[in-house]
Amino acid sequence: MRRTGARRPVALGCALALTGLLAACGGGPDNERVGGGTYRNGFPVTVEDCAGQETTIDAAPERIVTSNAASLELLLRLGAGDRVIGTGFPPSAGALPGQLDEQARAVPVLGEGVIDRETLLGSGADLYIDTFAATGALGGAAGFPTEEEFAAAGIAHMFLLSTACAGTLDGPREDLSAVLEDIRRLGAATGTTDRAGELVTDMTRRLDAVEAAVGGVPADERPTYWIFDHDAGTERPMAVCNRQVAHAVLTLAAVTNVFGDCDTDFRPSSWEDVVSADPDWIQLAVRNRGDAAALEAAFDEAEEFLRTHPATRGLTAVREGRFLRIGSEVTTIAGVRNAETVETIARAVHADRFPAAGEDR
Repeated sequence: MRRTGARRPVALGCALALTGLLAACGGGPDNERVGGGTYRNGFPVTVEDCAGQETTIDAAPERIVTSNAASLELLLRLGAGDRVIGTGFPPSAGALPGQLDEQARAVPVLGEGVIDRETLLGSGADLYIDTFAATGALGGAAGFPTEEEFAAAGIAHMFLLSTACAGTLDGPREDLSAVLEDIRRLGAATGTTDRAGELVTDMTRRLDAVEAAVGGVPADERPTYWIFDHDAGTERPMAVCNRQVAHAVLTLAAVTNVFGDCDTDFRPSSWEDVVSADPDWIQLAVRNRGDAAALEAAFDEAEEFLRTHPATRGLTAVREGRFLRIGSEVTTIAGVRNAETVETIARAVHADRFPAAGEDR
C-alpha cells in the first residue's frame, strides 16, 4: 500500500479516478466496459478519497475490515466476503437477505459502533473500507487513526464516496451514480471487477425501467414525501437532507423530499417543520429487526405514533393512510438495494404509470 500526498478535488461519476483503470470513460483492448467507467482486471489500483488523496493497492487484499454494514454488504455481494476479517456497526441478525445474512453473521465484530483505534490498527487488516466522512463526523473523530498510522500498520484506507463525501458536494445528490461508482471501485480494489459489473448492470436496468415510467413527471407535480425515522427518536424528528443517498432515491422515484432544501445529509428538525411540509406520503423507515414479526410490530408502532401524536395526526398522509413500510437501511445506506427502493416507491406512489402484475404496458 502506497499513499501519495497530492490532493485535488474529486468529481463523482465518470471523472472519479481509479488511476490506470479509468480511461476517460472510453474502452480499450484489454479493458472491460462497466457502466460509467472502464476498468481493467489486475493491480495495482489507485483510489482517491473525498479530498483527492490517493492510495495505491498493490495486490488483491486478503484481510479486509469494514466500518459498517454498508461496506460489508457490498463486499459480500461482490464475493469478497471470505476476506473480511472484521466489521464495525454490524448488521442485525436477519437484516440481510438469504445467504448474505449467514455470511454477515460469520464476520467477527470489532466494534458495535465505530471500531476503536487500537483494535483497528491491530486487526491485521491490509484494507479498511470506510463509510464515514474523511474529515469531521465519525471518520475524523478524536482517537481515529491518522493516515500516517494506517500506512505504518500496512492498512490501505479506502472510502465509500457515496456516503463519505456529503460535505464536499456542490449540490444535491439526485442520482445513484456515486453508488454505482463505489461498486465499480470496490470491484477493482478487490479483484472482483466482473461481479461488480453484474451488480451495476442489474441496478441500471431497474433504474432505467423506473425512469421510463416516471421520469417525465414534472417537478411541480411530484407528490411530497417524508422519511420518518422513528428509531432516531421522536422528541425531534430527523430530517434526511439533499446530500444523503436517500434524497437521490426519492428524486429517481419522482417524489419530492420535504427536507430537500437542507444542504447536508442529516439534521435534527422539528414537528413544526413537518406540519408545515404536510407530506402527501410518509415512509415508515424503521431499522430491520431481523425478524418479520418484530419488523411489522416496529412499523405498527411508528404508524400508531403518527396517528396519535397531536402534531401529526392531522397530516394529509396520516388522514389518508398514505404510508409506505420500507426499511431505513435500504433507503439511507448506499448499496445494491437502493435501486429496489426506487422501484418500490415509484410503483406505490405512481401506480398508474406501471402495468399491473401480469399485464403488458
